[in-house]
Amino acid sequence: MSQNYGVTIEFAFQESEIKLLTAEIERLKNFGCLGVSPSLEGLRDENAKLKYRLNFLQKSLQEERSKTAKSMININSCLQEIFGAAIQAAYPDLENPPLVVTPSQQPKFGDYQCNSAMGITQILLKTKEQKVSPREIAEKISKNIPANECIEKVEIAGPGFINVHLRKDFVSKQLSSLLVNGVQPPTVGKKKKVVVDFSSPNIAKEMHVGHLRSTIIGESMCRLFEFAGYDVLRLNHLGDWGTQFGMLIAHLQDKFPDYLTVSPPIGDLQAFYKESKRRFDTEEEFKKRAYQCVVLLQSKNPDFIKAWELICDVSRKEFQKIYNCLDITLIERGESFYHEMMKDIVKEFEDKGFVQVDDGRKIVFVPGFPVPLTIMKSDGGYTYDTSDLAALKHRLCEEKADILIYVVDSGQSVHLQTVFAAGQMIGWYDPKVTRVAHAAFGVVLGEDKKKFKTRSGDTVRLIDLLEEGLKRAMDKLKDKERDKVLTAEELKAAQTSVAFGCIKYADLSHNRLNDYVFSFDKMLDDRGNTAAYLLYAFTRIRAIARLANIDEQMLRKAAREEVLILDHEKEWKLGKCILRFPEILQKILEDLLLHTLCDYLYELATTFTEFYDNCYCVEKDRQSGQIVKVNMWRLLLCEATATIMAKGFDILGIKPVQRM
Repeated sequence: MSQNYGVTIEFAFQESEIKLLTAEIERLKNFGCLGVSPSLEGLRDENAKLKYRLNFLQKSLQEERSKTAKSMININSCLQEIFGAAIQAAYPDLENPPLVVTPSQQPKFGDYQCNSAMGITQILLKTKEQKVSPREIAEKISKNIPANECIEKVEIAGPGFINVHLRKDFVSKQLSSLLVNGVQPPTVGKKKKVVVDFSSPNIAKEMHVGHLRSTIIGESMCRLFEFAGYDVLRLNHLGDWGTQFGMLIAHLQDKFPDYLTVSPPIGDLQAFYKESKRRFDTEEEFKKRAYQCVVLLQSKNPDFIKAWELICDVSRKEFQKIYNCLDITLIERGESFYHEMMKDIVKEFEDKGFVQVDDGRKIVFVPGFPVPLTIMKSDGGYTYDTSDLAALKHRLCEEKADILIYVVDSGQSVHLQTVFAAGQMIGWYDPKVTRVAHAAFGVVLGEDKKKFKTRSGDTVRLIDLLEEGLKRAMDKLKDKERDKVLTAEELKAAQTSVAFGCIKYADLSHNRLNDYVFSFDKMLDDRGNTAAYLLYAFTRIRAIARLANIDEQMLRKAAREEVLILDHEKEWKLGKCILRFPEILQKILEDLLLHTLCDYLYELATTFTEFYDNCYCVEKDRQSGQIVKVNMWRLLLCEATATIMAKGFDILGIKPVQRM
């Protein structure tokens, strides 16, 4: 059932309740005329309550109405609703008939196609042993299409495809609404809570290119859910607890004995980590002390907590530099946050009879998964399994997440599926009610198609990568001689927009499930499906009205008064492409694959270029270059394209600039 249909039903309920309340108030007024004299105070009281409820309902109905009127309509959902009703009327006995509506690939097949007839043929043959041709079914469906505002006509083609032609005035009206109201998200019904776990680097280690994917994908998912009206909690599950802190604290005590009074100047935490790891692997005495440090840290000894906080702070500052560059917002909630909850997790699994003891370890077998979860080691310590279970329970039971998304690499897939299944087994959530998803992603490869490393074979530090991006973006801008036309400030803005925009887009434009090859040359190329191409296209579109001396106020006035004419085939193609935005977003909310948005933005930009090459927006005198005519409805199509592109960029975390 489409969202619009659900909203319509909600309106009907509210309206009928308003009618009932109005009748009840009238009835109370008439008590006096009937000579009945119940307690007057009681009646007044009841009357006041009813009036309050009535006002409240009328106000909320108006709010919902205006919100729905401003929302962009998902045309695909509307057509599914219409064809769903037509199939129901034509074949009332069919349970869950297939409903297939897709945009047409070629203009000769109309604007959309309904391909349900083939599926219904199969069902009738299987369940009722009736042999009916798909074409006959398509005819019957077409005859039962209810009255609606969007379909101009339908045609039956080939074996039984129903080609749908949209009404020009409907598309024109939707474009005008977009220009007047801005890009409003489709209505989502009840406001749901979404928890997204992403980025999640480890303390005392540098953020590397692997963290880049989780950080960029997670941020973009959060932006999409926020735009769609969900309540989003963005969590950074830092690796800030565990046995590695024993060796780090022991090394800190040796290197900076006065760390409690003088803040230790740990500049390079990566080198510090490597030094302590080398000592841990080679010095037996140091190793023993490291284990003692872990015990003292876990028992909350204040000196050791101070040492732990110092190390965490140094890392935090380094991470924040990267988050600032990439415009990432996160709430830190590392493994240490769940430490106190772990003993209760072990007890809960024990109490419900799920724990087995194996060689001193406490393990939990989850049906369908060969490897058990280890929830307590033989020395009484906890594991990643325990902290992941504690985090899952907290997010479901305390944060009350309706949707929980883990943006973590594909290598963790089996582990996470086992943890989710354990949470289900113990009764923390029902997958029919709560959606718990692993948004997995592949690895970043170098141009040699091997894991992305530096020349010396080390993992690429993220901060180095971002600095390299800035340098290359500036080189690219100077090659195009932009430094000669832009002010220093504009050049700097263009540099960061291109550098970070290209890095983000290169990642997001690939299907996240696949590995992807990191190449600065490809991502900074201003031809093809890249951020560089889209950013240049966007800047050019925004400049069209400006160069015709049409300001924002004039565009706003025209949006309210002008009818968008869509007579030219390229105007029509562009108008329909613009209005596909809500269905693209709806698809991503369901499958969490953001490359669909990138593909759409690229299609929109190329469709715009076709339109601009074939339809004059501004007509000039060939000799003098003076503007002789401004085709306002076409400038409005430019504006609608730019408005959608800007919102798409915002969801992807890309910042366009006015001039570049």
